[in-house]
Amino acid sequence: MHWSHLYSDVRPNDTEAKTPNTDTLRTSFMRDYDRIIFSSAFRRLQNKTQVFPLPGPAFVHNRLTHSLEVASVGRTLGKAVGKAIAEKNEAETPAFKEFYTYELASVISAACLAHDIGNPPFGHSGEDAIRHYFTSLDADTKKHLQDSMTANQWADFTHFEGNSNAFRILTHNFNEVSSPYNITQTTLAAIVKYPATSEMGFDKTTGLISTKKSGFFDSEQETWKSIAKQLGLFPVDAAETIYVRHPFVFLTEAADDICYRIIDMEDAHRLGIVSYEQIIALFLPFFDNEEAYHTRDKVMHKLDQIIDPNQKIQYLRAVWIGRMIELSKAAFLENESLLLAGQLQQSLLKVLPEQYQPLLQKIDDFSYAQIYNQKNVVEIEIAGFNVIGKLLDLFVSALLEPKNAKSDKVLQLISPQFPIDKDQGSLYRNLQSITDYISGMTDLFAIDLYRKITGITIKEL
Repeated sequence: MHWSHLYSDVRPNDTEAKTPNTDTLRTSFMRDYDRIIFSSAFRRLQNKTQVFPLPGPAFVHNRLTHSLEVASVGRTLGKAVGKAIAEKNEAETPAFKEFYTYELASVISAACLAHDIGNPPFGHSGEDAIRHYFTSLDADTKKHLQDSMTANQWADFTHFEGNSNAFRILTHNFNEVSSPYNITQTTLAAIVKYPATSEMGFDKTTGLISTKKSGFFDSEQETWKSIAKQLGLFPVDAAETIYVRHPFVFLTEAADDICYRIIDMEDAHRLGIVSYEQIIALFLPFFDNEEAYHTRDKVMHKLDQIIDPNQKIQYLRAVWIGRMIELSKAAFLENESLLLAGQLQQSLLKVLPEQYQPLLQKIDDFSYAQIYNQKNVVEIEIAGFNVIGKLLDLFVSALLEPKNAKSDKVLQLISPQFPIDKDQGSLYRNLQSITDYISGMTDLFAIDLYRKITGITIKEL
């Protein structure tokens, strides 16, 4: 791969007869950001769980506020890295230097904005609930479904992945003439963290970061191949089911990795789960070797001047994010040759200098023990399993039992943008429409529908 081939303002729906855009104020990559932020799928993130149950206190992050903050960090990281690439490649064209100096920041911020857009209700437990439903079907039903589709198509359901679903949302037509987003191929590639099919994803034996999870469903595989060809991303297997990561993805991932570590901790502090002293002990050591503006002594001096504990955490969050952006930028540039060869098999935070690895691991271990296994978090995860499992069972049963008097009424509940063809449609596409509908729900909508269909809540006319 080469930096000059890794960006393009081409969009999946573009044709040779395309009329040039007359918008002289916004670049193609700025329009990507705008299209995402004004979309209904993005707005629905305001009522999707980040970590702590919704609805709750307004200061607890949801998927939308988290995504906005990740986009902010991604913009800065993209700006820092892009400027360095432009300066290092002085002999390149003006268009090259223009993109890396000014546009890469827009690409990364747009990718960060959309990185969670495919997540179902109830956080990551929503993904687990969808997978569990299909893997736990009775033997006869499972065989019927498997016989009606390819192994990779079946894996789209048993290995349902929010990253793959994000790519689908941003590229699929959903019963329209074309995708309502039509995001540039560059931004799309910067979102696909795991460029592998559902069947090949989740394969830890390969040692490839691409196969940690999956990045596109069977239905969007050809779309991905077209983007990969345009941007010079090459497959690593003969069947072209696993690809190298686009280098920009590492920046999107780093912004997310930085944010959730400190933001989840900040939320836990607000809720009284984690103390100020515990957070200071975890994050202050990152400044031990800092010799510039934010030395450990200066950070501690500033913290001592702040009275409100919540304000103390906010300040620490700000300076820690700044520190991690600097370290991540350095890690990206130091691993440039590996990135362009498609050989970097770890995230940027995993290749930070050795002294930071135990500090990051300590944060992760603490978060897992004290936050992600906290009672309220576990309760919402269990609720997610029950709600999503019941909704899937209702709609899938209606699809498989069309002669049942109830089935037709049940399928009428699904939005027209997710078409169900009971007569001639493929079972794979119909099941996708069901998972599209359910995964797009907000937490509260899913709960409300669950209550209605189970008779817990009956709305008066």
